[in-house]
Amino acid sequence: MQRIRLRYTKRGRLRFTSHRDFQRAFERALRRAGVPMAYSAGFTPHPKVSYANAAPTGTGSEAEYLEIALTEARDPDRLRDLLDESLPAGLDIVDAVEARTSGLSDRLTASVWELRLDGVDPADARRAAEAFGAAGTVEVQRRTKNGVRTFDARAAVASLECLETHGSPTDRPSDQPCAILRLVVRHVTPAVRPDDVLSGLRAVADLAPPVPAAVTRLAQGLFDEETGTVTDPLAPDREATATEPKTAATTAAATAPVLEGSA
Repeated sequence: MQRIRLRYTKRGRLRFTSHRDFQRAFERALRRAGVPMAYSAGFTPHPKVSYANAAPTGTGSEAEYLEIALTEARDPDRLRDLLDESLPAGLDIVDAVEARTSGLSDRLTASVWELRLDGVDPADARRAAEAFGAAGTVEVQRRTKNGVRTFDARAAVASLECLETHGSPTDRPSDQPCAILRLVVRHVTPAVRPDDVLSGLRAVADLAPPVPAAVTRLAQGLFDEETGTVTDPLAPDREATATEPKTAATTAAATAPVLEGSA
């Protein structure tokens, strides 16, 4: 059995797809691309696909991850191209590596988020970010299925800054004032989401965007405490592939015929 790890995106209008919607679209893409999937045992077998820390519905993402198990070896780059062609534009497969290490989920310890705040003056956003960073705790509330829960949104935020807006790529151009916040959030329990940080900014600095923020996850991976950066979670697999000698599975993947997808 070969395991392949994929990075995919949710762009444009496709950021409004739920995780279940993506699962259905991805399983259709697997069938169209003729991927030799491994299936679970039991009365209702299903493809062996492991999803890791999906972004909330309504947020864009450049860094979503999943892992699939195959019954026959395939070249990761060819497989990526086939799956990308079988998915709608916006749900794009942008990277694929053979899994040579364990614990992909364990390497997803933080995310880098970008928040576009239309109608907000950058100076106001900068003052709010500074107030948030200076606070010891920032309590926010979130409604859950068990009622309203109060928790600290500040502890999970490793960094929060307001960026210069000129030249920044966005999917919601406007002539109105606009602020862009960049934040690094550790994956903790309970999870702190970008909308929780926005609630915290409202609490500490009365920052209330007139329209909903456009939120995009730019990266997720292992958080480096020394540099404050988020590293590529697929890098260990690439390094292992580069240093390990060719196996029979690798040779088979390179020479296996590419199956054309059918509509």
